Amino acid sequence: MDLLLDVDVAVDSCIGRQPWCDAVDRALAECVKEGGRLWLYAGSVQTLDHRVRWALERAQAAEPEPLSTRQLAERATALLKGFTADKHWLAALAGEGPVFDSPDPEHEQLLLALDRFAPGSIQLLTRDEDLLNDHPEACVSPEVFSQQPAAEIGIGFVDLKTQQDALRPQLEQRIHCVLHHGQYILGPEVVELERRLAAYTGAKHCISAASGTDALLISLMALGIGPGDEVITTPFTFVATVEVIVLVGATPVFVDIEPGTCNIDARLIEAKISDNTKAIMPVSLYGQPADMDAINAIAARHGNLPVIEDAAQSFGAEYRGNKSCNLSTIGCTSFFPSKPLGGYGDGGAIFTSDDDLAQACREIRVHGQSARYIHGRIGIGGRMDSLQCAVVLANLERFDQDIVQRQAVAQRYHQMLQPLMEKTAEKAGEKMGTDPVFDLLPWPAPDRTSVFAQYSLLVQERDGLQARLKQAGIPTAVHYPMPMNQQPAYTHVCCPECTPVAAAISARIMSLPMHPHLSAAEQRRIVEAFAAATSSD
Repeated sequence: MDLLLDVDVAVDSCIGRQPWCDAVDRALAECVKEGGRLWLYAGSVQTLDHRVRWALERAQAAEPEPLSTRQLAERATALLKGFTADKHWLAALAGEGPVFDSPDPEHEQLLLALDRFAPGSIQLLTRDEDLLNDHPEACVSPEVFSQQPAAEIGIGFVDLKTQQDALRPQLEQRIHCVLHHGQYILGPEVVELERRLAAYTGAKHCISAASGTDALLISLMALGIGPGDEVITTPFTFVATVEVIVLVGATPVFVDIEPGTCNIDARLIEAKISDNTKAIMPVSLYGQPADMDAINAIAARHGNLPVIEDAAQSFGAEYRGNKSCNLSTIGCTSFFPSKPLGGYGDGGAIFTSDDDLAQACREIRVHGQSARYIHGRIGIGGRMDSLQCAVVLANLERFDQDIVQRQAVAQRYHQMLQPLMEKTAEKAGEKMGTDPVFDLLPWPAPDRTSVFAQYSLLVQERDGLQARLKQAGIPTAVHYPMPMNQQPAYTHVCCPECTPVAAAISARIMSLPMHPHLSAAEQRRIVEAFAAATSSD
């Protein structure tokens, strides 16, 4: 449960005002302990400053040498800086509501601000009796809040809320800039994001797109791939990889995957190349690049086939010192909210160092337009809007830190699960013909890194295990439950038996919660629940 602080309780805690400060401090500490956030309303800044000064002045009235007005102001400023340092600011929005219809506009603002949050997720902490009596469902006193039973803190599969908390000032500033300049399509945020992402990857060009799917589609169109052509790819991926190949009229040709990385097995690609092959599209799954040097070498041997890296999950990862998205002819990524670098909606980007391809991609994303209302190509409406670029720019500020934290979370999972895996494998060995309850995917090879978009492992009896973990409050996911050549829309493309490793992996793969803010304590809870759930198998 979050708390929005009334000005009076904020002053109580800020200056240690008796007799109320002890109860207020207990309530604030309890809120934080339970994983809640403490909010201050930005529209109350002047009132808060005035009340702190007034309270300090009253408190020192009996002092033989009271502080001067300037000293009081300095003291108030120092106290407020310290008090607000760990609080979240709730923006004062234009037109929050008819506050002047209320006898107390300031309290009316606070009550209306609560409506921005999910029902039951926040209360107004106050000691104002009128508020407590008139709005008992929205308001709570410090004493009552401290006595409420603690709710168990749930574990999310991803945690965008904590990420947003860390970046709220930057997010709000950038979003407000867009609202004020009004250039919602191809505005300055689009230009800035493309420039900064190109510099980040080392690619010469970055072309933003409406989604990761559109980025792939535009890339295929820019290469002129269409009916009668074949594109080699992996069957173990999100549907968008294969979908775009079919949408341009080409045929996906599936190559099986490596059991350790779940990425396309480069050793098997050459056997699938034909006269109709026009591109190779590897996927850097779970945040780890495929063996791109081997794939590029095969492409070079066969007439410099273009290679399109589907890096929807791997932006920020490295392969032999180079960034994902700058490992081949074209790289494409996604800014879907749950991705390592995400927005708050759909978005994506194309990366290339080929000038002609970059120009083609830019034209295709605006309906094939080379000049206003001059259309030299078939195109789509595939632009990423300025608001989404603004969000991604804010998230980019701490992206490298997020990668480090994701890798640390994955390392802790490995360290916690390794002894459990060995123990269960030993038990399985004692039972002839019994497979291990679960297996860990190997840690990335020394020549590459992973940004761990997911943390996945291989399990037996997946449905039952997921059900038991759900009952224990642990969310899981399956990336992905069947290879593309077993999906109803694509069974005609390739026989389901042609990729046995992908079929075997898809039957066992399961992902645990993964995000950069997952604490060691939360991971212990997850692993303990996993151990209990697997012990019954």
